[in-house]
Amino acid sequence: MNIYMTTGTYDFLNSIRKKHANEKMSIMQNAEGALLLHETNGDTVFSTPRSYEVVDSAGEFKSTAYVVMNNIPVTEEGRPLFEYRFNNRARMVENVPGFQAIRVLRPLSSDTYIILTVWDAADDFLSWQSSKSYDKAHEKRGTEKGIDTVPNIFSGSSYVTKYTIVEE
Repeated sequence: MNIYMTTGTYDFLNSIRKKHANEKMSIMQNAEGALLLHETNGDTVFSTPRSYEVVDSAGEFKSTAYVVMNNIPVTEEGRPLFEYRFNNRARMVENVPGFQAIRVLRPLSSDTYIILTVWDAADDFLSWQSSKSYDKAHEKRGTEKGIDTVPNIFSGSSYVTKYTIVEE
């Protein structure tokens, strides 16, 4: 499975989505603009996409959602360890109220992985951040066993982008 992303105005991206109604696409927006996400086993219809391979997934996107993308730059030599950690995660987030989906995305033409989570609402994401499930998922952070303390894993600072999916 692959995910492709492109950005633009909401109206332009919505016209692409409508033109390809048989494709699995989600349009989302935030204060900076809009993003169209295309999830497929085949090729994308986008002319200049950001391209990712899905290395782990659970759940499905609904038509109304809050999306959080944790963008994490990873070095070439750090990729195997980074993916190993995500493929062996506790998988507790899937049982959190308000959780819809997760996609762990390997970049095909950059160094920045995306951990994409989809929630019913922003409050559900915030509740998860203060839960035991979140604490369990991040319990090794900052310790000898944490991936964040291993040298040469990350090629830059991570950052978060947030979007809202509101279908017409």
